[in-house]
Amino acid sequence: MKTVKQTAEYRKWYNKLSDVKTKARIDVRIQRLAMGYAGDAKAIDTNVTELRFHFGPGYRVYFTERRGEIVILLAGGDKSTQEADIRKAIALCAGITED
Repeated sequence: MKTVKQTAEYRKWYNKLSDVKTKARIDVRIQRLAMGYAGDAKAIDTNVTELRFHFGPGYRVYFTERRGEIVILLAGGDKSTQEADIRKAIALCAGITED
């Protein structure tokens, strides 16, 4: 199982979600990602991948993987904010330094 870390940006977005069922569905998906099962995911660039959720407003979670061991959740959003969220995730990924 891979270690999952979160950026402050991701935590801020996640904490704003008010629906408990939505949070639970996202949590399950993140757990599956940690086990190596990304499901419906799309590479945005060479470092950032978008997890796509087909419920609600089309939630998205952006992540990167380092050394095949750590998944870093960069940002989250939905279809309506997708372009800005992608730019934010790529910028966050570029600012992450290796341990």
